[in-house]
Amino acid sequence: MDKSLCAELIRSRLEGQANEPGSPANLYLVIRRLILDRELPPGSPLPPTRALTSELGLSRSTVVRAYEKLRVEGYLQSRGGSGTLVSEALSFAGPGDAQRGRPWRQGRPLSRRGAEIAQHATSSPIQSGAFVPGVPDVSLFPFATWRRLLSKYIGHEHRQLARYGHGGYGPLKAVLAEYLRASRMMSCSPRQILILNGSHQAIDLCARMLCDEKDLVWMEDPGYWGASNVLRATGLHIEPIPLDEQGISLPTAPASPPRLIFVSPSSQYPSGVVMSLSRRIKLLELAEEHNAWVIEDDYDNEIRYHPYAIGSLFGQARSQRVLYLGTFSKTMFPGLRLAYLVVPEHLAEAFAIGNAELYREGRLIEQAALAEFIDEGHLTTHLRRVRSIYQERRNVLRKAIESRLGALVSTTGGLAGLHLPYFFNQALDDVALSSEMLAAGIVLRPLSMYYADSRQCRSGMILGFAAVDAKAIDAAADILCTAVERRSRREHESVRAPRDRQ
Repeated sequence: MDKSLCAELIRSRLEGQANEPGSPANLYLVIRRLILDRELPPGSPLPPTRALTSELGLSRSTVVRAYEKLRVEGYLQSRGGSGTLVSEALSFAGPGDAQRGRPWRQGRPLSRRGAEIAQHATSSPIQSGAFVPGVPDVSLFPFATWRRLLSKYIGHEHRQLARYGHGGYGPLKAVLAEYLRASRMMSCSPRQILILNGSHQAIDLCARMLCDEKDLVWMEDPGYWGASNVLRATGLHIEPIPLDEQGISLPTAPASPPRLIFVSPSSQYPSGVVMSLSRRIKLLELAEEHNAWVIEDDYDNEIRYHPYAIGSLFGQARSQRVLYLGTFSKTMFPGLRLAYLVVPEHLAEAFAIGNAELYREGRLIEQAALAEFIDEGHLTTHLRRVRSIYQERRNVLRKAIESRLGALVSTTGGLAGLHLPYFFNQALDDVALSSEMLAAGIVLRPLSMYYADSRQCRSGMILGFAAVDAKAIDAAADILCTAVERRSRREHESVRAPRDRQ
């Protein structure tokens, strides 16, 4: 391409830039894009800096800086007597070739498991209001106290906390061991506790340290989709096990024993069912018999609406086959992203090494503040306060839904946590209902999305009450109930119509 035509091409593209067309950054980006799109092919001469300065009306230093950056990155090269050229090393096939009709092979953008994870995406960007499930009301958290404790550990005298950690902050693990002894009837040493960046990382660590690819995992059905996504991404095979009123319905003589069993016995997610004592005993016996590991997800039992805490499976087990998973996302605030995993004594060292090697630990400043937050009683005080507020909101929601929908719905659980599950007692499209409500500014999760086995699937809705003020619940529930009643009438009429024609 002639140098004068090259200058004209650069000028036309530069004038199309919306923001600061004459900046060095924009000039650099324009020339780079022309090179990558093959509009300036390898070997093309560029105008001298003085000529381009005159053509574009820019300062010469602006043009020189853009050329120099492109030269350093390998897009341009200088050749004695020929001036500045597009680098001839850029002879690979690129997008420009595709635009000119040459064959362009675009490979699979995602791996198989990457595509599967993306296909199962269910997280919502909306994290407050009616009726977002599983999210606490962060406005109730004592941030002034939290800020004071964080400030205490941000300083030169605590500079060691800015380094990598190994297994978690020691004083926090000691405080947690005592906290779990008092609140969850668990006997464990600080050495058995690992501090992790959220429950998903804890589940991923368990899968990688205890399982090989294609090992079998039993999961409650319905169950927590976040856990199944993580386990599936590590290459494990998931077998959904149905629930009943006592919890997970364990096979008496499994043809293929599992390597891992994922349960939430104190408040099953999403049903809220509490696993019975007989079922707990059977689960522990099965794990012992088949050398299986049990992950106990105790995600929200601390937010309970009854006077007595339900004992942990970890504390009940005689043999060391249970790994206990706890989180601060519900009790404090989700953005903290701190969870903890209690492992059997003989696994403690291996898990500490695995955690350090896979994830590179840190965040010791937050962990130090958290240790003091718990030790000074702030967590207990906060939990006592939010339990009362959440219980009121739960009662308002329950009354609003059940007084209107009556026999259309049934519910389970509700003894703990931040949501209520409602099962539809007739066939209703909960996914379509969810989309309709989202357009009205109301968030609910379709219950059907929590099932892995379509033969067991029931429709319904998961309604969170913690992150919405009690005064706003009635109005939102009224809109929701009206939509459910309308869909129920429509379904009833569609069933009757064929009979009437007979």
